[in-house]
Amino acid sequence: MKKYILLLGLLITSISFAQTITSKLEDVNVSQYELLKKVNEFYPDITLNKQINNFYADGKIIDSQQEFDLRNSKFSSYKIGIEPDNKKLLFEYESPETGKVYGDVSVFKGNALRTTFSEKTNEIEVSLNGKAVYLKKL
Repeated sequence: MKKYILLLGLLITSISFAQTITSKLEDVNVSQYELLKKVNEFYPDITLNKQINNFYADGKIIDSQQEFDLRNSKFSSYKIGIEPDNKKLLFEYESPETGKVYGDVSVFKGNALRTTFSEKTNEIEVSLNGKAVYLKKL
């Protein structure tokens, strides 16, 4: 009997905390564009795009993803995500030339700090404002 009460309590709790998540393809907002522009200034492999798919819960953006048409490009995969506070960008791309490359770029006090992981070269690189400050081969 205790198992059933516990299961029922868990089910009711789960239902009460359920959120409706919606997504909209829309123009990037000013904060998102400023982040993209700052990142692209130092890291041109992160592209500028004026369209973004924002995910909303309770009317607030909880995640943002950019989608790209990869036809006629060197990439087999290219993804960019922006965190809700618009201070951090996540990226992942793959091509025969680079292999899979992923990481993030954070903007802090006007500086762009990038951490990059390359599966093809087995390297980790940390860069500040476009200049490598740390490189480690695994």
